[in-house]
Amino acid sequence: MNREIRNVYCVGRNYRLHAEELGNAVPETPMIFLKPSHAVVPMNGEALQLPLDQGELHYEAELVVRLGRSYERGVKVDECIEAFAFGIDFTLRDVQSVIKQKGLPWTAAKAFKNSAPLTPFLSFAGEAALLNHDFSLRKNEVEVQRGNVKDMIFSLQQIADYIADHYGLGKGDLIFTGTPAGVGPVAKGDVLELRWADEIQGACTIG
Repeated sequence: MNREIRNVYCVGRNYRLHAEELGNAVPETPMIFLKPSHAVVPMNGEALQLPLDQGELHYEAELVVRLGRSYERGVKVDECIEAFAFGIDFTLRDVQSVIKQKGLPWTAAKAFKNSAPLTPFLSFAGEAALLNHDFSLRKNEVEVQRGNVKDMIFSLQQIADYIADHYGLGKGDLIFTGTPAGVGPVAKGDVLELRWADEIQGACTIG
């Protein structure tokens, strides 16, 4: 999986209720951060080794899109995205709180190994088609998050335009598009399932 990935862009606070649940202001422009390609691992039912000794570790379920060609301003995003999947942006919440207070980058809280597990990719039929179904996350068989791209603050087009203008966007790049409300902690042994249209797309156990 990793050899096909170039850049892993992530959008912070892209669902209003999620920003509010963490006491954060709703951004006026997309808030972009990066994860290394080594953070991306398949969400295939196996145990994920994660840092559980650095305070609370939170799940953040997200729609993820993959670019199939280089993107330039003026191009429709539907022409550039070739596939979509679902992933978890694992976050060391206590670590993040400290580095935010110090004004430091989020790398230590967001970019550790295995922090971006992904389900298998599905063919992309356009942004409008994504409106037809919700994605959801279950922890130990209990639904904890449910989202739909219609609730995003910034659309896929706005996100792609912003990333392309500021950082560049090309074939093989991934974009984690933000998480809906309901984020929370995980513990060793927890089982997480990502669903699309209530069908299981991928699962993992916290190791």
